[in-house]
Amino acid sequence: MIKSPPPPILQLLAISLLSLVVAGAAVARSPIAPVNTEHGVAIKGYDPVGYFTVGKPTPGLAQFSTTYDGAVYRFASAANRDTFVAAPGKFLPQYGGYCAYAISWNLIADIEPDEWAIVNNKLYLNNGFFAQKLWSLDKSGNIAKGDQNWPRVPKLASR
Repeated sequence: MIKSPPPPILQLLAISLLSLVVAGAAVARSPIAPVNTEHGVAIKGYDPVGYFTVGKPTPGLAQFSTTYDGAVYRFASAANRDTFVAAPGKFLPQYGGYCAYAISWNLIADIEPDEWAIVNNKLYLNNGFFAQKLWSLDKSGNIAKGDQNWPRVPKLASR
């Protein structure tokens, strides 16, 4: 008897979960920093305001930086930095800047700044192409699961 291959969605799910594991996903039970940073810089140095104003990932510059909640945020311009300072909550990525798809599975994974979406005026970042595609299949459901899981993730004390 010849078995047919699994449906494409199952293949995609398996690849995505594997990519999260390979990319360093961890069970969300281990305490994590409240904000995902690399050398203290959030969003890998990308401008959080740019996602909303330019509509695409925009690298920030060190000369246009500010610190918020223990993390350094970089901006493409002084105007973007000032916009952020006036209302940081409006521009911060959800789930501390960790992968939204991983959080929906109660996992932790790093992000790729080019994999993003704005839903209901909130910025969501994902780990990579597959995580972004799978998260996008059910944005509202994955956001609901992420919103439920994120407060339960143990965080290290703020810096």
